[in-house]
Amino acid sequence: MDDHDHDHSHLSEMEVRVRALQSLLEAKGHVDPGAIDELITLYENEVGPQNGARVVARAWADPAYAERLFTDATAAIAELGFTGRQGEHMVALKNTPEVHNMVVCTLCSCYPWSVLGVPPVWYKSAPYRAKAVADPRGVLDDFGVSIPADTKIRVWDSTAEVRYLVVPMRPDGTDGLSEEELAALVTRDSMIGTGVALAPAGEPA
Repeated sequence: MDDHDHDHSHLSEMEVRVRALQSLLEAKGHVDPGAIDELITLYENEVGPQNGARVVARAWADPAYAERLFTDATAAIAELGFTGRQGEHMVALKNTPEVHNMVVCTLCSCYPWSVLGVPPVWYKSAPYRAKAVADPRGVLDDFGVSIPADTKIRVWDSTAEVRYLVVPMRPDGTDGLSEEELAALVTRDSMIGTGVALAPAGEPA
């Protein structure tokens, strides 16, 4: 095996096809490779679940902000400077002891990039998209998440028109923590609904 084959042996078939398409478009001058690199860097370093975690932490710490978030999530999220592509029509979903919310995109991979960054591979997979609808409690089991049997699980189908952000329940024992400390307890999966926030000790609450 030569070096070229070795370097790409870890790529999936889809990744190889994407690379080939990108190379073709670059060769024909349809895309600027510098612009693609800049976009990738932006979503790797400046846009990601850390933004959503700040939104959740602010909602936990500031009841007035939480009210604005659940009334008009797009505007409330923009207050923290998080706007842009695929974050134009946001809805915030509040988890409670009675209701646990989970988000899926049954058609493709609609996702709130401005607050969660690039979607994880599993979010885009057909098995997740199908099972989240048919057996959401089974999905939680797959993620190692246990929800009380009497808690209703509500599944929301994200679309090009509406993207969802789950606001997980605030863990016990977090009184007095700063917003920064609270944000550290908010995981990406907890904002999709396939996880819960961490307890201060770092374990699922």
